[in-house]
Amino acid sequence: MLRDLTPWSRSPDAPLRPSITRSRGHLGHDGQVRKRTEFLRTPPAVEPVEHVSASPAARIRMTGPQRKSQLIGIGRALFAARGLDGTTIEEIAASAGVSKPVIYEHFGSKEGLYRQVVETEFRILLDSITEALSTEAKPRVLVERAALALLGYIEDRTDGFRILMRDAPPSQPEGAFSTLLSHVTARVEHLLSDEFARRGFSAADGAMYAQMLVGMVAMTGQWWLDSRTPDKRAVAAHLVNLAWNGLTGLQKEPELRSDG
Repeated sequence: MLRDLTPWSRSPDAPLRPSITRSRGHLGHDGQVRKRTEFLRTPPAVEPVEHVSASPAARIRMTGPQRKSQLIGIGRALFAARGLDGTTIEEIAASAGVSKPVIYEHFGSKEGLYRQVVETEFRILLDSITEALSTEAKPRVLVERAALALLGYIEDRTDGFRILMRDAPPSQPEGAFSTLLSHVTARVEHLLSDEFARRGFSAADGAMYAQMLVGMVAMTGQWWLDSRTPDKRAVAAHLVNLAWNGLTGLQKEPELRSDG
């Protein structure tokens, strides 16, 4: 004879849990199969796990040099778009995700940040042109390289060029771009000195023509800043075409032919 299944017992202090019923066959003492209902205890309920939201990602900590570089980049973009006076320290801080004291800590003031932006761009452009003029090559090739260096800087660092040619930082009241052109002109004058001496020009003439040559390239660069057509190599080729082919036909003592 089969033994009856005994329902699970509940501990007196165990929490009540809902049960389910199940009918199954039961062999009675008289040999008849009868239905019997069993009460089966449901498995312990699984307590829901509360969703723990992840804490906000911690702000990426930067080293001092990294933060300074970040602020210079943000400042360059804002100063190029709005100028020194049109940019506020609050805008710079908000764009960088820092408080204003962080900017004061690194630069002392908005003007200090602006001055650092200008000095950074000044050095990058001057180094690029100086490198182009430093290698051994014929004067015409050097003019090509210098023109390409300026146009390449304008193409790659448009914001920096806008700042250099538009605004004068407090430390350079004459203007950053004018100061840079003076450095470049001195270098060009030195490079062209042998060519001018061979043609019988005086040193004073060489200095004057260096100003003309650099000014022509610089003014073309400012025009190309917004035009961007043709491409920089085509522009450089036209610059050299005018500059060099004109140089081959220079008169020692040119005179104006107009009466005005």
